[in-house]
This record gives sequence, C-alpha cells and structure tokens, in this order.
Amino acid sequence: MSKLWGGRFTKETNKLVEEYTASIQFDQKLAFEDIEGSLAHVQMLGECGILPAEDVKLIQTGLHKIADRIRSGEVQFSIENEDIHMNIEKMLIDEIGPAGGKLHTGRSRNDQVATDMHLYVRKKTKDMIANITGVQESLIHQAKANMETYMPGYTHLQRAQPILFAHHLLAYFWMLERDKERFSDSLKRTDWLPLGAGALAGTTFPINRERTCELLGFGKIYPNSLDAVSDRDFVLEFLADASILMAHISRLSEEMVLWSSQEFQFIELDDSFCTGSSIMPQKKNPDVPELLRGKTGRVFGHLIGLLTVIKGLPLAYNKDMQEDKEGIFDTVETLEGALQLLAPMIQTMKVKKENMFKTVSNDYSNATDIADYLVRKGLPFRDAHAVIGQIVLYGIQHRKYLLDLSMEEYHRFSPLFDKDIYKVLEPKQVVEARNSAGGTGHEQVALQLEMAEAVLKKMHA
Repeated sequence: MSKLWGGRFTKETNKLVEEYTASIQFDQKLAFEDIEGSLAHVQMLGECGILPAEDVKLIQTGLHKIADRIRSGEVQFSIENEDIHMNIEKMLIDEIGPAGGKLHTGRSRNDQVATDMHLYVRKKTKDMIANITGVQESLIHQAKANMETYMPGYTHLQRAQPILFAHHLLAYFWMLERDKERFSDSLKRTDWLPLGAGALAGTTFPINRERTCELLGFGKIYPNSLDAVSDRDFVLEFLADASILMAHISRLSEEMVLWSSQEFQFIELDDSFCTGSSIMPQKKNPDVPELLRGKTGRVFGHLIGLLTVIKGLPLAYNKDMQEDKEGIFDTVETLEGALQLLAPMIQTMKVKKENMFKTVSNDYSNATDIADYLVRKGLPFRDAHAVIGQIVLYGIQHRKYLLDLSMEEYHRFSPLFDKDIYKVLEPKQVVEARNSAGGTGHEQVALQLEMAEAVLKKMHA
C-alpha cells in the first residue's frame, strides 16, 4: 500500500518497521480531538482564502461523517496508515476524493499531534477535577456523620493524641483540594495552541493562527514554532499532578486497609467493594483499596518514563515523542477508575464508632494533656514532660491507664495534681480542648466543614 508520504521513497516500508513504529494501536484515542482540530484548521484555511469554499464544505462534511462512523464503531483503523492523523486523512480522501488531500495544507503532523494532545489533556484535566470533587463530597458526607466519633491520631503509626474521625477525613479533603488547584493551574500551560507551527518553522501559507486559536477555544498561540511542536511540558505537568493525586489516594487506601483489619476494626467496607478467598470462606478482602494503593506505581512510572524520554531530545520534533501517549492514556484510565471507585466506597463504609472510642479510652494518648495541666499550674513544660514520662512508666508497670490512677498515686509525682485532672483526661475533653485554628476540637472541625462545603459550592456556582 502506497504511503501518503511515500513520494521520495523507492522501497516499501519493512513490515517489522511498520508494526514497530505505528501508533494507531493507541493514538486512535485521539480520533475526535484530531477531527476537532482539523475542522477548525480547514475553516481557517477557507476564511483566509487558501482553500475554496466548496472544498472547505466538502472536507467538513467528510470529517463529520467519519466522526459519526467512528462513534458508531464502524471504523477499522489500519497499521499501514501508521497513526490517527494518516488514518483519518486516508478515510477522508476515500470519502470525498482528491479534495481530502487539501486538508493538510499549511500544517504538519508535528503541530497536528501536539494540538491533539493539548485538546485531550485539557479535556481530561477538567474531567479529573470533577472526579476529585466526587470524592470530596463523600468525605464531607462521612465527616458530617462522624462529628462525635473519637479515634486515636497517630504518629509513627503509634497512638499519639485523640482526634475526631471527621477531622481525620477532612485532612484528605484538603489534600484533594490542593490536587484540584494543581490541575486547575496546569490548564494555563495546556491552553496554548501549537497548530500552525508546521513541522518546526511555520508555513509559507498566509494562515491566521489566532483565528484557529479562537475556533478551538485556546487562550493563546505558541510564539515560537520550534517550542510549539517539541513542548510536552503540559503532559509532564499532568503526569506530575496525577502522581501527587495518586499518592494521596494511596495514603487513604492504606488507612482503609488498616482500619478494616481485625487488628483495628475501625471500619467495615461495603460488600460490593470487597472480594472473598477461594479457600478461606471467612475472608473479606479489601481488594479495591489494595489495588488503588498498588496502581500508584504505574502512574509514578509514566511520569519518570516521559521525563527520561524528553531529557535528551534536541529541537524540534523526534519520533521518541510518540512515547508521550501510552503513559498518559493509562494514567487517565487508572485515575478515572480510582476516583470513581473511591467516592462510593467512602460513602458506603460503615464506621465502628464504639471500637474507635474504646481505643482512645485504653491507652496513654491523653498524656500530653497532663503536661499541659501542670504547665498551667506553673511547672515549666520540660519538667512537666519528665513528670508525665514517669507517670506513664508507672502506669505501664502497674497495668493502669491514666484515668485509672488514684489521686494518691498522682501525688507521688507532683503535689500540683487535683481532682480536676480526671475531667482533663477524658477523651472527649482532650479533643474538645484542642480548639486552636485548624485543631480537632468540635468548633474548629465544624468551621472546617463550613469551609469545605463553601469550596465545593463555589466550584458548582
């Protein structure tokens, strides 16, 4: 089969080369972006008088027909035509005749593929923001339901201080809000249009790049044609943002795996998000959060992979840049699936409030409050810290928690203790006392919830 670019060649492409270099197996995902860019390009060519109006109309009609056929699943893409651009152009020529060959006037596959990628990344960035919002809504739902649920806060995976479960969940809300802000900010760089840059140096035709920019809804055109066809920063930025988002998803997934274990028993995941064992009938495995945690590596890998591709490329376009696509397609698919699963999984999980409260009632996580108590009585904090260390050691040795110690036992360590220490050490009071801005006290968590809801309301406005 003769190539659309084959005029200079005296031999057919080696079959292995054809198969190895073709990208149609994966870049067919860009079919509608490619047609969208072509429709804007041909309209501009007509408005500039570069193509006659009848050819423009014929090409536009042909492109719409091809889009309909792709949408209905009728189209079979061909490896012989290498990529999505050549496949669509060949279909167009077959559909409308020689006029289809005029579509490529004033452009190259180099600026064409860059445009397709900008269109794709722009769309998927907006989709990602919407999917993140769905998870945030589920977090808010559970936070509202758990304003009276007390749990241990951890450092080093050791019980540290009691907190509200709502407070813990809202920590992830704000992580995800930063992820949304990163994606939103990246749209500024994605919103540059490369079309019209040609292969690398522009074109001799009197095109109007600003008009194409307007037709495709971009904010600006690339001011440098070399940069336009060789820039993949916007893809790297998407992958970097996706990697940070996936790290946050992985952290939450790890906690859900821990919390749903027999050792913790803080939550129970809905049956619809778990699987069983082929040999152990009692098992209920948290496969979904485990897979979300596990798929983080592939997203990180796609970022490192593209950084490695880009790092040694001279200007302008090189075939290496074809490697930008599979990684971002897989990242989008991985993240969309993760976010769409995570939202209902959070929404439907059962929180075991009694088990959580039991843990903060049977540990030494209220020890810091004794130190604060003694500081308020006039003892320097470092001296108070030493006193509390001795009391905790005594409690461990005598198998008693801090609320179990008698006043006589407290007086062994300091005469400053009074009966009000027992009120101070109650888990609910320990939480309530932390009313500093951003703290876990009820008043502060209620303010957080208001802020979180306001953030989402502003987005929907």
